[in-house]
Amino acid sequence: MSSRSDLSQVAVAIGALLVAMVSYQCGASLAKHLFPQVGAQGATAYRLGISALILLVWRRPWRRLRAGQDWRGLLAYGLSMGAMNLVFYMSLRTIPLGLAVALEFTGPLALAMFSSRRLLDFVWIGLVILGLALLLPLRGQAHALDPVGVMYALAAGLGWALYIITGQKAGAAHGGDAVTWGTSAGALLVMPFGVVHAGTALLSPSLLPYAVGVALLSSALPYSLEMVALTRLPSRTFSTLLSLEPAIAALAGVVLLSERLSALQWLAIGAIIVAAAGTALSVRRPVGVEGLA
Repeated sequence: MSSRSDLSQVAVAIGALLVAMVSYQCGASLAKHLFPQVGAQGATAYRLGISALILLVWRRPWRRLRAGQDWRGLLAYGLSMGAMNLVFYMSLRTIPLGLAVALEFTGPLALAMFSSRRLLDFVWIGLVILGLALLLPLRGQAHALDPVGVMYALAAGLGWALYIITGQKAGAAHGGDAVTWGTSAGALLVMPFGVVHAGTALLSPSLLPYAVGVALLSSALPYSLEMVALTRLPSRTFSTLLSLEPAIAALAGVVLLSERLSALQWLAIGAIIVAAAGTALSVRRPVGVEGLA
């Protein structure tokens, strides 16, 4: 593979990941408006259930089934996706979007730290930690954070790390169909929670346009794009680039949900953006050359 081809793959992967992050946070902002009608559980059921239907109709992955395929890794990917989405939406009931994503990012951050080898990697990770410390309301406002919401967000962080690990393996084994099968498995996990909590309210025609929007913006599009990045970038690079997620979430909260940020939190966003840009510029080789470690 030529050096130009390597750089092209990295550029495609980073571009896909950036679009996925923006789409994801726009979808999360839209989903929060569904909470009064169907709750966080119902919004999660909408998100993954409709996404699975869209992807199944579009991809028709059953046409490419092969004997002897390893379904265990695919199931782990789908279950981690479903659990991550459910507990993250549960955290959004009581925590602002930007802060919930900042807490959730502890999962990818830990993964990046454990897999880092170069001194420069730790420079970018240090900037991310500084940004997260400034982004969270640790001075004077910490008491305002609901502890249950914090625990849900941290649990989503664990799910996010597992999603990255299992997603790389599922993508290597099943290609683009991994997202379709994984989303379907995640939907089967969360649908009972949504039905028990929201019941027949999930069938309301007036909510359907919002539900489809959430499914497209939060799952079908970003998970498909993330799989492009997962199969082209090392997990360390992928995880560190995800540091942009809290910044994008904070901006989405300001623009779409009328949430407010302090000057320190804006400084935090700047630090996170610098770290993500530095990581992108210091990528050496795509995953096809370096491996999925």
